Amino acid sequence: MITITELSARIAGRLLLDNASVTLPAGTKAGLVGRNGAGKSTLFRVITGDMAAEGGSVTIPKNARIGQVAQEAPGTEESLISIVLSADKERTALMKEAETATDPHRIAEIQMRLVDIDAHSAEARAASILSGLGFDHEAQHRPASSFSGGWRMRVALASVLFAEPDLLLLDEPTNYLDLEGTMWLEDYVRRYPHTVIVISHDRDMLNNAVNAIVHLDQKKLTFYRGGYDQFERQKAEADELQMKAKAKNEAARKHLQSFIDRFRAKATKARQAQSRVKALERMGTVAAVIEDHVQPITFPEPDKQPASPIISISKGAVGYAPGKPILKNISLRIDNDDRIALLGSNGNGKSTFAKFISGRLQAESGEIRLAPSLKIGFFAQHQLDDLIPNETPVDHVRRLMPQAAEAQVRARVAQMGLATEKMATAAKDLSGGEKARLLMGLAAFHAPNLLILDEPTNHLDIDSRRALIEALNDYDGAVILISHDRHLIEATVDRLWLVNEGTVKAFEGDLEEYRDLIVSAGRKKDDKPQAADETASKSEQRKVNAEKRASLAPLKKKINEIEAVTAKLEKLIQALDKELADPALYEKAPAKAAQKAKERGEAASRLSAAEEEWLMLSSEYEEAMAG
Repeated sequence: MITITELSARIAGRLLLDNASVTLPAGTKAGLVGRNGAGKSTLFRVITGDMAAEGGSVTIPKNARIGQVAQEAPGTEESLISIVLSADKERTALMKEAETATDPHRIAEIQMRLVDIDAHSAEARAASILSGLGFDHEAQHRPASSFSGGWRMRVALASVLFAEPDLLLLDEPTNYLDLEGTMWLEDYVRRYPHTVIVISHDRDMLNNAVNAIVHLDQKKLTFYRGGYDQFERQKAEADELQMKAKAKNEAARKHLQSFIDRFRAKATKARQAQSRVKALERMGTVAAVIEDHVQPITFPEPDKQPASPIISISKGAVGYAPGKPILKNISLRIDNDDRIALLGSNGNGKSTFAKFISGRLQAESGEIRLAPSLKIGFFAQHQLDDLIPNETPVDHVRRLMPQAAEAQVRARVAQMGLATEKMATAAKDLSGGEKARLLMGLAAFHAPNLLILDEPTNHLDIDSRRALIEALNDYDGAVILISHDRHLIEATVDRLWLVNEGTVKAFEGDLEEYRDLIVSAGRKKDDKPQAADETASKSEQRKVNAEKRASLAPLKKKINEIEAVTAKLEKLIQALDKELADPALYEKAPAKAAQKAKERGEAASRLSAAEEEWLMLSSEYEEAMAG
């Protein structure tokens, strides 16, 4: 169990956590959510001891191992598999000692411990993790220095997963992953045997991989049971209840204050007025629900849409060196209303294909035809470095419309979703999300007919991703999307193309079928081959699954019963909160108010216990179903 008690922390004088408290039962998979800059990474630094808290405490079981992805990606001449294996410090030390030990008793102890920690399967486990993150057998034995920074960050992630700490802290782990790696990691986290806290803006990961949400908002931490969709519903209900309580509280305070103001000076009413003053003091106030406004994103509509197809490719081939095509035998068409997502592991050629259709790479063979006057907007994460560091967003836009009035320039910047106070901020001082908004706006500045977005969400929080979804759905042109955010894909596209085995072709299934392919392929690599599994028919497999569900039925029934209990307790607490928010209760029936407060405390304790049991049993059920 992890207990955070009245924790306060600040960075550069700015208070980010103020007497924040939360408890996570052992084995919880929690998503830590909140706006960019709210203090999520700061909380991680306090948990790991890399930063001292201003007040409060973090209590973690004694001898528990904490693991997080290293800030520096390995860039040595050591092979990837060796780097990952060395993350298990105990195994590495024992293996080294085994080479020189001479005492028979010590040798026996070493070998017994190696068996206990399953050291002899370590290389297979390390290879499985690397494979899931996109490294094939050959790549696993290449030196880390031969990979780019993004790929080396995957090795850092593989290392911490292999070490299997008791508390795993993951800060935006999908930023360096493709969709396939993200799906694999989602499944891995869901099945992880210990406690996980993951900072993520990936809605699908927060729905499928975790069983709790910790919300950092207004410097406080709040625990919610379930995934992100459940969190949104519960928070909306709580906000509505709080707004009603605040309105009632303000009305009651206004009524009491009016009485006090009218009769304070009258001797006959002085005693009553004084009692109202005390009632007003006891009543207190209900905090307002503070909603952070998210700037919308707007893409300009094309002036005129060309007739379909806007792009037609016949037996096309493209690459970076003559005679060495990355992709070939491409025969596809793009219509003026197409919404297409490109699937395929990093390195298979998705970005190459995007550059090809945008005109950044020429066809090596075959033919590509573009509609007359076709305008294409192109966004890629690496282009963030192309922004001029000391120039403001207004400066960047003014260069594209030099004759326009200042008000028109600022209006275009506003359409990109940048707040007024950010318009005069140098690009180097903008956040990653603000830079992404600016760059997307610049890419779409001339109202393109086709918008190509290559990983647009890496620096966007969940609300900004929602704004991007709305912008794409309102946009009237065609869209080509490369993203590891499954929710973004599902919400905006209607066609899937798979970039694989040196070509591009339509994928006829949906994302759920694609996910099943990725996850099942990863598990086949993880598991030892079994002849019975290989020859089992689909009907036999369904029978096995049915038997498994039947054997777990009592456990599932218990989980359902606890869910029913927690739902009743949540309704009871809401009802009690509503009663306790009524100022008249304290004035007319203080004893009843005290009793209601006591009932509320008891209900909260029962709810906490029920939630802890639910988390434990749900984890047990998921592991049994996955096994």
